[in-house]
Amino acid sequence: MYEDILLPFDGSDGAATVLHHAGEIAHWADATVHVLFVADTTRDSVTVIEGQPIDVLVQQGEDIVEEAAKALRSLGNDYDTDVVQGNPAPAITEYAERYGHDLIVMPTHGREGVSRYLVGSVTEKVVRLSSVPVLTARMQPDEHLAFPYENILIPTDGSAGAVHAAEHGLSLAAAVDATVHALSVVDDTSLGLDVRSVAPESDGEQAAIDAVDDLVSEGDRYGVRNTVTHVEHGDPAENILACIDSNDIDAVVMGTIGRRGTDRILLGSVAEKTARSAPVPVITVAGES
Repeated sequence: MYEDILLPFDGSDGAATVLHHAGEIAHWADATVHVLFVADTTRDSVTVIEGQPIDVLVQQGEDIVEEAAKALRSLGNDYDTDVVQGNPAPAITEYAERYGHDLIVMPTHGREGVSRYLVGSVTEKVVRLSSVPVLTARMQPDEHLAFPYENILIPTDGSAGAVHAAEHGLSLAAAVDATVHALSVVDDTSLGLDVRSVAPESDGEQAAIDAVDDLVSEGDRYGVRNTVTHVEHGDPAENILACIDSNDIDAVVMGTIGRRGTDRILLGSVAEKTARSAPVPVITVAGES
């Protein structure tokens, strides 16, 4: 499913943990991991040594990607490394597109200091900018990354962007024989507390039911053997997190753009909030251009 995985890397503890997760995925998929360090040209990092201008970040980047190379060698992965200069988020997305990578893997936080380009806000920019699917993982001391995934959550609102993301999620689920949890949330938080008692079969709820039913039908076509449906009311991002917690979800696959209206779930802000907050990997998939 994946052949070339791009791993922007800064050497932090979170990045090292995500490197191992990328290595596991690559080993399963027989893919190559491409380790990338971006020397941030928006910061002044040039100094003069023996009369020659030297970019300190480039030199440190070379050491950092070599650390990653050692780890990947120990895992038995195929890999290569590169250090480039540029504005980090655009540089990462342009690099992935230029070289035809099919997945970007990033932690949602990196270390402070000279190589802090993986701090959450930059990762979120990559999620917004990238036409390539992006796997983000929030690393906390009590969290771990499990692969192969056994339970994959696919939020959907039935929009074209959600359907496109679902195709990626269903392909992955079929490949690892995971159970798919199809979730659609009716965002009725702005409609008043009694909206469900007044209109239990509202247009929004019926659209949500149709969206999960369509996803299950599509799952059959992809060869997904086990599916579970969830239709909820309330805040989309909060319901996504609640579903992760109550169903032992191992990964989320979702689109970055969804349908506008009262049943919107996959607008960029929801995808970014989920990527920041979820205790499991989140794969965000941009809509087809």
